[in-house]
This record gives sequence, C-alpha cells and structure tokens, in this order.
Amino acid sequence: MPARAQSQPQTEQLCAADLNGNGDAADPGEIATCTAMAGSTFLCPLGQVTCAADAQGAYSCPLGSQYQCLTPDSGGTPACSPNACTPSAGAITTSPVVDDLGAANDGTIDDAGNCSGAIEIFSGRALRCRPAGLLTTFSNCCRNRGSVIKDGTGSALTSLSTKIAVAKGVFSGMRAAYAAFQAGASASQAASAGAGAIIGIDPTSLAISLAINLVLEFLLSGCDQQDMEAGILRGSGMCHEVGAWCSSSILGVCIQKSVGNCCFNTRLGRIIQEQGRPQLKSFNSIGWGSPKTPYCRGFTPEEFQALDFSRMDLSEYYSDLTAKTQSNIQIDMKERIDAYMQTVIP
Repeated sequence: MPARAQSQPQTEQLCAADLNGNGDAADPGEIATCTAMAGSTFLCPLGQVTCAADAQGAYSCPLGSQYQCLTPDSGGTPACSPNACTPSAGAITTSPVVDDLGAANDGTIDDAGNCSGAIEIFSGRALRCRPAGLLTTFSNCCRNRGSVIKDGTGSALTSLSTKIAVAKGVFSGMRAAYAAFQAGASASQAASAGAGAIIGIDPTSLAISLAINLVLEFLLSGCDQQDMEAGILRGSGMCHEVGAWCSSSILGVCIQKSVGNCCFNTRLGRIIQEQGRPQLKSFNSIGWGSPKTPYCRGFTPEEFQALDFSRMDLSEYYSDLTAKTQSNIQIDMKERIDAYMQTVIP
C-alpha cells in the first residue's frame, strides 16, 4: 500500500500597510502576520473585510474585483484584503549599512615630511541612525539624548585635538560595545566595554557616566553600532542631518526609515562646514549629497583659505563660551582654527 503524502507545513507570511497615511508602515500595528487560508493561501489582516455574496451565492470583494476572496481553513465566510502577503523568509528588503571611515588620519609623506596626499580640513563621516520603526522595535535611535562630548573647554590646541580624539573614541567605543553585545554579553557588560574604550582620553571632555547609560539604553532599544555612534555625536551637536530615506521594506512598503548625517569631530567643524559650503562653488552642484549617500568631505587647503569667516554666523558656538568676552572668543576662534591647520598641514 503506497504511503500517504504528507501535507507540507505552510511558511509564515507577512504584510505591511501605511494605515496612518504618513508614507510608511514603520509604526506599531502597520505590519502583521498573515492568516493561513484554504488552498495554501494567505490573507493579510490589515484592512481585511468580509466578502459579499450575490443572489447566486458567489462572493466578491467590496474593495474591488482585483482582490481575491479567500476562505478560512476551517470554513466560513470568505474575506479579502487590499494588502499582499509575502513569505517571512526574505520578506524584508534592507539596504546594507555603509561603514564610512572618513578621510584617513595619516597619509603618505615625502622625504621632507610633507603630506603627499589630499588634505581635508574639517572632514566628516557619513553615518545613519534609524527613527522608530520595525527593525528598531519602534524605538527612536535618532532621538537627542543630550550632549556627551563637550566642545569648547581648555586651551586651543590641547582642547581641539582632544575633542577630535574623543569623537574618534566614540567610534571605537560603540564598536566594542556592539561586538560584545553580539557575542552574548549582557547589555550592562557591553555598555561598560564600550565606555572602557573611551575612558581615559579626557574625562573633562566626555560625560562618562552618561555615555555608559546611553550605550545601555541604545542596546536595549534595538539600536545597532552606527545608531549609537550617530546618536551620541548628534546629541553633542556634531552632525548635519541630510535627510531621511527608506532603508527597509516589504513588497515595496517602507517599514523602516534611516536618517543620513554628516558627522564631524567637533561642533566647530560642523558649524564651519555648514556656514562655509554655501560660499564655495565646488559644493554648489552636490551640496550635502543624498540622505542615503551623504557627501561629507572636508575642505581642501585652498577652499579653506577662501572662506570668509566674517560672513559666518557662529552664534551657536559662541553660546557655549558665554563666560568669555567677545574679544577673547574671537581670539580663541582664531587659535583653534590655526591649531587645527597645524595638526593637518605640517
């Protein structure tokens, strides 16, 4: 007697719909598991309605003839939905995260010790963070959680170079924290590992306890390494937001957005980039790039020398230095810029 064929288990399917009309399905309740129906079919519960029967008992979908009426496995009245289902395996299409390291810190030099490569002044890195959506468990990884890195204390050269080192330390710290978390460490252990990569650089420039608490919050919220790094630098006023784009979708329906940023090593660097780019023709055509691929390069020495600082509104930076007189602020600003030039141009 031949063996009876066994029914194949049905693969779970998902669907998504923009229920609140904001252009995506990244809010709670806008993604659902489809219901298994008769005939190995699936029905999306989002927008589901009961089919209507005519005089002959034939069912049709009130939403339109393009939508199929499906009968439940257990029998009963057919239903239809305007939203399509897709197998959960591979259902979500996600753009890869670009790990932008920015301009190299040290390039080749000639026999005289001069840099032989391209020099970038106040260069930045493209970083993305994700607002509330399905892949962040509906937590806002872009939310401003306060300033962690201080930009505007200490002497000119020491302070500026220290802030650059601290900002770079954030990258290594977030990488260490996320790697530990992925390897099975608890959130608190991973947070301590991340902060440990930053502690010791300059306690006066970094709120260490705040950094640990923020890393812990990020990890528990479903945020990844780049979310954490961008979040800390954004909160410290070091990032220029380029815009949002859809980074994950189901059947073309966006379920997770990302925000592209150009993040710099200091708040001063971000301010000068924002105020200086409009003065230069070389940035006119591309600007800040696109949200998905921000254009974060620094100024060439020639571009930097062409900037007119008298046309810049630096009031945001001045507000951090209210304890100083206006004349001292101007002197301090010049010293900081000169110090930065000395660090990048031998």
